[in-house]
Amino acid sequence: MSTESDIREFLASRRAKITPQQAGLPAFGGNRRVPGLRREEVALLAGVSIDYYVRLERGHIAGASEEVLDAVARALQLDDAERAHLFDLARAAAKRPARRARRARGPLPDSVLRVLHSMTDSPAFIRNGRLDILATNTLGRALYAPLFPDPSAQTANIARSQFLLPGGRDFFPHWEESVNTTVALLRTEAGRAPHDSELTGLIGELVTRSEEFRTAWAKHNVRLHHTGRKSFRHPAIGVITLDFDAMELPAQPGLTLTAYSAAPGTPDHDTLRLLAAWAATEADEPTERPASRGQQDG
Repeated sequence: MSTESDIREFLASRRAKITPQQAGLPAFGGNRRVPGLRREEVALLAGVSIDYYVRLERGHIAGASEEVLDAVARALQLDDAERAHLFDLARAAAKRPARRARRARGPLPDSVLRVLHSMTDSPAFIRNGRLDILATNTLGRALYAPLFPDPSAQTANIARSQFLLPGGRDFFPHWEESVNTTVALLRTEAGRAPHDSELTGLIGELVTRSEEFRTAWAKHNVRLHHTGRKSFRHPAIGVITLDFDAMELPAQPGLTLTAYSAAPGTPDHDTLRLLAAWAATEADEPTERPASRGQQDG
């Protein structure tokens, strides 16, 4: 991954999404050669010279001030995730430390695991930015069992399983939405940690082996993933749709605890209870990825 090409393609893709009307600019007659804003229109909206914006979009963003980046973000109507990604790319180009430079390493603290395992009524797991599942509680392991084709496996990567496992597509009934979310999360992490060799290797593997990943990756979409709803097609309980809340662990930078729930009295809550019964019959122990330096770094 080249930082300059990432900047160029990201800015060009965001510019293509904004029409003159959306930007509050007059739309004159004649055919436009670009689907969205022209470079000179972005420069006008951002209050910079055309030559300067062209340099930015070519990837020469290292010396751009925070004020200029903010102005470009406003001109392109970037959302919070996109704005943060732009600043991450600028830091990478300037070789400045990332926003989350100190990453969690070594084994997960016992206190964190106790919290995870105390969540007996909600599927929950801890992941890093590469979407490696580092630890699960009993219901979390049961819910994500299709991503662990080997029942004794201690680890799984959500993206690799989704795109490369034979049953990956079946597990995610809303396939296109799920694909876009997964790829956007990895694209976001790539901006935060451009020198993470494991992340680069994962992305290279997926780009090489999955046309669907390759197509989604080229869109340069990013996102924050804190709360929402997600559906699964589980081989033992059928389709279940759950609310999720993803919480970053302040004492473990780069790690996120995600918990799923369903409102009492709903069919999905009943299905969740069915999952708990199935998990009890499977008698799987909560899993934790074996610790080694760098495994939690993400």
